[in-house]
Amino acid sequence: MLTTLRIKNLALVSDLTLELQPGCNAVTGETGAGKSIIIGALSLMLGERADRTLIRSGEDSCSVEAVFEVVDRKLRARLDPFLDENGLEPCAEDQLVLKRAFTNAGTNRQFINGSPTTLNVLASIGEWLVDMHGPHDHQSLLHPAKQLAILDAFGGLEKEREAFGDLVRRRHVLEAEKAALVVDEKTYAQQLDMLRFQVQEISTARLQPGEDETVEEEFQRASNAAKLLQLSQAALNALSESDDSLLTQSGAVGRVLAELHRVDAGSVQLVELHSQANATLRELQNELSRYADKVDIDPTRLAELEERLNLLHTLKRKYGGSLAEVIEAGEEAKRKLASLESRDAELARLNGELQKIDAEISSAGKKLSATRRKVIPALAKAVGRQLADLGFKQSKFDIEQKVRSEKVESGGANFKVSVPNASGLDEIEFQFAPNPGEPAKPLRAIASSGEMARVMLALKTVLAAEDEIPVLVFDEVDANVGGETANVVGEKMKQIAAKRQVLCITHLPQVAASADAHYVVTKQLRNGRTISEITLLDKKERVTELARMLGGQSDAARKHAVALLK
Repeated sequence: MLTTLRIKNLALVSDLTLELQPGCNAVTGETGAGKSIIIGALSLMLGERADRTLIRSGEDSCSVEAVFEVVDRKLRARLDPFLDENGLEPCAEDQLVLKRAFTNAGTNRQFINGSPTTLNVLASIGEWLVDMHGPHDHQSLLHPAKQLAILDAFGGLEKEREAFGDLVRRRHVLEAEKAALVVDEKTYAQQLDMLRFQVQEISTARLQPGEDETVEEEFQRASNAAKLLQLSQAALNALSESDDSLLTQSGAVGRVLAELHRVDAGSVQLVELHSQANATLRELQNELSRYADKVDIDPTRLAELEERLNLLHTLKRKYGGSLAEVIEAGEEAKRKLASLESRDAELARLNGELQKIDAEISSAGKKLSATRRKVIPALAKAVGRQLADLGFKQSKFDIEQKVRSEKVESGGANFKVSVPNASGLDEIEFQFAPNPGEPAKPLRAIASSGEMARVMLALKTVLAAEDEIPVLVFDEVDANVGGETANVVGEKMKQIAAKRQVLCITHLPQVAASADAHYVVTKQLRNGRTISEITLLDKKERVTELARMLGGQSDAARKHAVALLK
């Protein structure tokens, strides 16, 4: 259930915290008091676009925070892995905390259990938690796909539907594999030639991982061999081969230090340091000689290295930015070539798999359609009973079932073929005739918001036990309803609230009186600013608010209010 909704700096709200109760929560108030702000706040939590014009005048930002208590096992079985997969903190003490904040500057941030997240992730979780219904927007209830899901939920057909969806998804994978093989002969020949060339070009190169770096280093040395030899010989001359070389001068220094040591025995450290320096110079001489001996001015080897380096650069340019990517491209080309060269055998295998899975889809689809056909009368009858309670005494609610199909052309003739999708072979259309003698029309063709609201309420009442969404929000769905029907609407809300938490914004005293908790929204003037506030009413305050809704604070109105509460 939704336990807490906190709103800061949204429209007329400065800082409002709404603590909701289990069961049915009714929200009432004068027109314009700010009841719609609650719906706006919840909509933001469900991922709707943030409208910066809603930020309270004089403020830079606004935020909405919702706390849900999530103890339902089925919901947690979906929610906990989802949080983990998206790198979000788990629910602490069975509480899920959602937060949305945005600023005048355009910054938009979302948090789940304190962790930043994307708007899509927030919206995905919102779809599992809250189902909102307004007087003119009945969400997906008008769409055949949603109606089919309602039928399956009522009939308990989710497992059969999911199994059918798995078959369809497997078929799509096989079709994609086949499409990669089924090409015209010219294209087939071109693909073979291209792949054979790629395999030949890469395999002939006999590439080794990291080879390009080694060849590059060797090429740099070979291309600068003359310069390297000149420099190393110059260093040797300065070190040992000229008349004033370092080693010659070092010998002179050594003789002077030996004489110094004879005069002062304490200068032995200086003699030792000279000895070490002289040894280092001779080691440098030996290393320079070996280096100069290895420098090879070989134009043939230089040309070989240049050719190899050019080849490596060409392959990297064509097949990837690195040698590892070129090697992988060669392996992938080999795999594709092998698949194409055995095309006939592979196509035969895929066609066999498709034929087998088509038979499974046909059998499972027909079975699912037959089961739905049996469920349809029960759902139509159950909804019809609810509609009769809601004032449609002689209305007709029906469900049309037909095979999903599309037109195809073959041999100059058009005909329809069945087109399965993940939900089955069927298309479902809820149809309703509110008045006797009128033909039933698709639900989406109903113009009256009052009629639409009652149909939706009837469906929700029937599906309350099966519906997995824990929080239902009704925004003035009782519009254009009055009289005895208003009493029934209140009873339906209460029936639904026995299974789900309900938040109902209403103008009908009969509906408000049936709620387990009653809140009133009022506008107040404080420090020259108008703000909206919401208050949970006690029994005495409920009588006063219901009397207002009934037309005033007369004795008759208050007695009527007391009677409604009883």
